[in-house]
Order: sequence, then C-alpha cells, then structure tokens
Amino acid sequence: MTLQGWALIALFLAILAALTKPAGLWLFALYEGRRTPLHSVLGPIESGFYRLSGINPNEEQGWRRYALHMLMFQLVTVLFTYVILRLQAGLPLNPAKFVGVGADGAMNTSIAFATNTNWQWYVGEQVMSNLSQMLALTTHNFWSAATGIAVAFALFRGFARRETRTIGNFWADMTRVTLYILLPISIVYAVYLLLSGVPQTLAMSIDATTLEGAKQSIALGPVASQEAIKMLGTNGGGFFNANSAHPFENPTALTNFVQMLSIFVLGVGLTYTFGKAVGDVRQGWAILGAMAVLFIAGTAVVYWQEAAGSPVLQHLGVAGANLEGKEVRFGIAASALFAAVTTAASCGAVNAMHDSLTALGGLIPLFNMQLGEIVVGGVGSGIYGFLLFAILAVFVAGLMVGRTPEYVGKKIEAREVKLAVLAIAVLPLSILGFTALASVLPDGLAGPLNKGPHGFTEILYAFSSATANNGSAFAGLSAGTPFYNGLLGVAMWVGRFFVIVPVLAIAGSLAAKKHTPAGAGSFPTTGGLWIGLLVGVILILGGLTFLPSLALGPIADHLAMIAGKTF
Repeated sequence: MTLQGWALIALFLAILAALTKPAGLWLFALYEGRRTPLHSVLGPIESGFYRLSGINPNEEQGWRRYALHMLMFQLVTVLFTYVILRLQAGLPLNPAKFVGVGADGAMNTSIAFATNTNWQWYVGEQVMSNLSQMLALTTHNFWSAATGIAVAFALFRGFARRETRTIGNFWADMTRVTLYILLPISIVYAVYLLLSGVPQTLAMSIDATTLEGAKQSIALGPVASQEAIKMLGTNGGGFFNANSAHPFENPTALTNFVQMLSIFVLGVGLTYTFGKAVGDVRQGWAILGAMAVLFIAGTAVVYWQEAAGSPVLQHLGVAGANLEGKEVRFGIAASALFAAVTTAASCGAVNAMHDSLTALGGLIPLFNMQLGEIVVGGVGSGIYGFLLFAILAVFVAGLMVGRTPEYVGKKIEAREVKLAVLAIAVLPLSILGFTALASVLPDGLAGPLNKGPHGFTEILYAFSSATANNGSAFAGLSAGTPFYNGLLGVAMWVGRFFVIVPVLAIAGSLAAKKHTPAGAGSFPTTGGLWIGLLVGVILILGGLTFLPSLALGPIADHLAMIAGKTF
C-alpha cells in the first residue's frame, strides 16, 4: 500500500461527498414533480409522451397498481429484447453477420438487462450486432435504472405521506427520471468519453497492421453511448468482453476515476433525497454515514490484500503486489477501489479480473453483493434495500427501549417487519439454494475451471452476482450453458422483483399511517449510535447467513494458500 493509493481513495470519497447534495436536490425535484431547468427544452417531449400513451401523470396509484404496472412493463421489455436477439441475423446494422442468439442465451440476457444485472455469458464483440447492442441492451440500461429510482421514490412517499392510499404514478416517475437526469447526463458523459478516445461508430471493426507486420481486426462499435449509461445507471454490461479493462471502454486513469464516481453519484444522491422527502436531511446523512463505514472498511481490506500479494509467494519468500488480472495503467489501488465500488453498487463493470484477486481480496466483492448491494447500491435499489435493514434495526431499537418502534415519523409494526424480513430473506434463499444445486449436479460441476474452494467460490460468486443484480463474475466459471443460463436467469428475476414487490407493499402500508412525532422514549435515528446499530444489524445478518459459505470458499482458499496449496 502506498500514500498515493490512499490519496486516490481519499480524493474519490471527498468528491463523492461534494456531489451528494447537488445530485440529491436534482433527484428531489423529480421526486416532487417540480420543474427543472431542463423542462423548458424537454417538457414538450414529456407532455407528448403522455398524450401518445394516454397516461395521466397526475393520476395517483396505490401500491398494488404501481407494482402491477411496473411488472407488466418489465415483462414487455424482456419479450422485446428476446425477440430482437433471436432474430438478430435478419435485422439491420449487423455488418458482421452475427447469427441469432440461442433460446437459453437470449432468455438469460433479456432478464439480465431488465433486472439491472447485465450478466454476460457471451463475448459482446463476437455475438451482439450493433442493433442488438443499441436497441436491445442500451435501452434497457435506461429502463432498469429508472425503474429502481421510481421504486425508491415510491418508498420515500410511503414514509413522507400521511393517511393516504397512493404512492405516486409509475409511468410519471419513470419518464421524469429518464428524461431529466439519465438521458441528459448520459449524453454529456458519452461526449466526454468520445473525446477521451472511446469509439462511437456503426463500423464493427477496423483492420490494423501490428509491429510484426501481421494483420489484425480490431472490434469497434457504438461504445461511448453504452458505456455512459452502463456506469451512471449501475448496469455494468460491457460492449466488449473485457469490460472496463478494455482500452476502448476505459482508456485512461482519468476516465477510470470518472467511471467510479458515476457509478456512485446517483446512489449517494438518493440518500440526501430521502432526507429531504421525510423533512430531515440528517436522516439521509446518517444512512450515507453507515454506507461509508461499510464501504471504507471493505475497500481497505481489498487494497491491503492486493498490495500484500499472494500468500503462496510470501511463503516462498517472494514479496510483491498481486498484479495478475490487472491493467498496469490503473495499478493496485485503482483496481482495488474499482472492485469495491462496482460490487458495493449493483454495477458489475470491472477494470480487473475478480477471479485473479487474492482469496480475501475477492471475499469483499463477494460479501458486498451478499449484503444485497446496499453499500450505496444500485440506483434506487441501494437505498430501498438499505431502508429494509433500517426497518429491522429500528425494530430492534424499539425492543431495547420497550415501545413501538418508530422511524422518521412512522410506527414500524408487524406488517412492515414481516415484509422487510421477507424481502431480505430472498437473497440467502436464492444465493445459497442455487449454489447448493450447482455444487452437486453434474451440469453445475462442469462449470468451474478450478477445483476445491476456489471452484466453489466461482459458483457462489455467480449466484451472488445474479441474485444481487450485479453482473460481475469470477471469470473462471463457464456459465454459457443451458443449465447456468436458466438457473441464473431465475436468480436474477427473483433477486430483483421478489424484493421490489414487498418494498412497494411496505410503501403502501406506511403511506396509510399517521405521522408520529418523536417522543422522549424514541430511539434517535440520526447520530453515531444509530449508524453503529445499522452497521451491526447488517453485518450480523450477513455474517450469520453467509459465513458458512464464505468459510468453504474464499476463507478456505486463503488458508490453503498460506499452507502453499493452490487450486
């Protein structure tokens, strides 16, 4: 570890903190449906969309209707993407003449992009046409990100409103988020990437002559436009197989830094939006404080382990950082920080190969996902997932002080606690259940390229990534088979929508409640004690649930390496 590396991490955190309030205020304006400076230009487009679709943006929806419309939209977009991928061979903008994607692969990819997971079993530059990349995949990056923020807005309204049955309008939330924040930032972001050297062209490749005189075909395409929203929307799906380790996706140290900031900026902004929505910005800062504690601790462990290097080499008396699977132009610190950022958010973009991390260095990205990616998390999904833990934490606090638990003016009763437990339980049931199946069935065991605990970690990482809607992978797993495409597709769908529906039910339940002012017996939810309780509840739940699987995987792998054995 170096002073320069720590300075990079400190600078990242400082800029992120400075961006929290501006991003939160912009999101708060959209949450309230107020005009922004962009309305004078984009307002007619919004109004035109409502007229064409027959939507009344002022018509409020109860939680059931909100959830139904959200699920119907997701099913239609999954079918839309599936058809495009299957018919790819006969569609335009396919100069490389790529064939249609197989049934199981198209199903997996359609679900992956609809759920904000962007799991990729394929090599993008060898399988997807330009039309598929733009129309089927990049559009999903907008829709899935907007869906997450819309659900977060609905839950915020549940806490903020009093004695009402409605939580907003799904179509209005989706439209405003897409039109007034995701689209304009993505356009500016794409132009910046284009000026930094990221391609944006309909040409599929260009021929080049190497220094040895050989001919090489270099893949190109509309990269910058996909790269911008994949980061901003915490989607993560790369145009190229190497993702953000590819110089055409992430050419410089500066673009690498900007990409990390863009992964987190809307997530941290939503914490401030929540504080504004409930009338107490300290609530948002407390949530961000708990997220920061978990993030800084995880980043420190990854950086420490990758800087220390392999225990096997240390055992042989050879010191040195672990540079395997990393881009030299980024180095240890930027690679460790990126790994922590992308798995703390539901992004999944990578600038280094996570399968090449040290055992304990790889444990942190894995554990970040198993917590539900709530350490900032995906746009929208991070904050509503974190609030589920806040409900449980305040319930525990209520038991401590001997009265009905309250959070931001709402009594937390049996219904909310049961729904929160139901949503949180989805992750371990899916991750551990599907991992168990893949670890004993022949089709599952055919996937990992390594044996022993590292091979088990490759399987565990895949289902953790799918269920948590991350999309990154321990690349040693050969997952492009009907078995893994099918099972991972189910895990992605369950991990997204089996959490969202209980969240919306909680929003509806809270919106119908009266406001309860804090009293002498109320547990404070803005100070250091509350932050500590939040962190403790999250770690205890995660630790008790996933520690046995982590012990069989990365922890056993680390202990074996200390003994000089690798897999």
